[in-house]
Amino acid sequence: MRKVDAPEDEELGVLEDKTEALALRSKRTERARKKQAKKATKPNRQSQDLLSLPYELVFEILSLLRPSDIFNLQRVSRVFHRLILGDETQIARGITSWRYACLESCFRLPVLMEHIDPSIRSYVQSPERQALLAIHKKPYQHIQSPDPAEVCTCLTCLLRWSSLCLIVDFAHWQRNLDIGEPIPMIPRGKHPEWNQTLIASNAAIVRKALRSPLWHARLLEAHLDSTTRSIRRHAANKGNKRRRFRMTTEDLESGSDLFLERSGPPSFDFPFHRDNYYMLEAYLPNRGWSAEKGRWMYVPAEQHDIDIGYIVKWANIKNEAAAEAQAR
Repeated sequence: MRKVDAPEDEELGVLEDKTEALALRSKRTERARKKQAKKATKPNRQSQDLLSLPYELVFEILSLLRPSDIFNLQRVSRVFHRLILGDETQIARGITSWRYACLESCFRLPVLMEHIDPSIRSYVQSPERQALLAIHKKPYQHIQSPDPAEVCTCLTCLLRWSSLCLIVDFAHWQRNLDIGEPIPMIPRGKHPEWNQTLIASNAAIVRKALRSPLWHARLLEAHLDSTTRSIRRHAANKGNKRRRFRMTTEDLESGSDLFLERSGPPSFDFPFHRDNYYMLEAYLPNRGWSAEKGRWMYVPAEQHDIDIGYIVKWANIKNEAAAEAQAR
């Protein structure tokens, strides 16, 4: 019988693979390795994204910020910009309700003419009535007069406009007051260009507040800052024995105006000149202290409607008198 030859594999035995991986040391592979390692150690962005939280929680977080913080957040990305613009009124209300409850009642917004009944606008803007308001519309050196075609000129709205413009101007000169640098004085009857530019800029900011709740809240933030700085300046003056608002370190750090609800000196006198800024501590118009109730009483928001009612009555009496004179 013929002998069967064994396969060559059996004669060679079991083959063992001793091939080793080549070391990759190129710059490209090194960059890829570092990038992959960095990506592996980087935390999950979705877990830290503010917008991934429930809307109610996002709103609560935004309500704890200052208006200036909201404006900075608005510049972070288009997503935040759309979010804040879409819920601007609610966010501003959430911030103001606990930070500036007192200041909001003191500095209400004048009403825009576009929000007044068209049948009443002619009464409000009549030249004869505007002439009667000359004493109230007398231009101050530090405040620009409102445009009758844009803002209601009832007495309440005129005072509101002036108070808001004063917030911006008073905040502008805080550095001078802090370091003791005199505020430039303007001779009577003179209108330097730098001052006209300043009051026009102040009025432009107030116009933004008329249409944007966040800008209104930003003005209240600025005035709280001016008020706290003024109180600290006067408190540091040992020779000043006037009565002032009691403000603690906790009040200052809270970022809230609740300490202004305490009993304090009258604060409604209008600073008709920048000279008044030196002794101005807390300008809080449209309120008065009630000794009977032991708290501040504020001018109601409906005061504008009451003034409009007076204007309508004045116009009706004037028209009736003209009709009687014509009938004769």
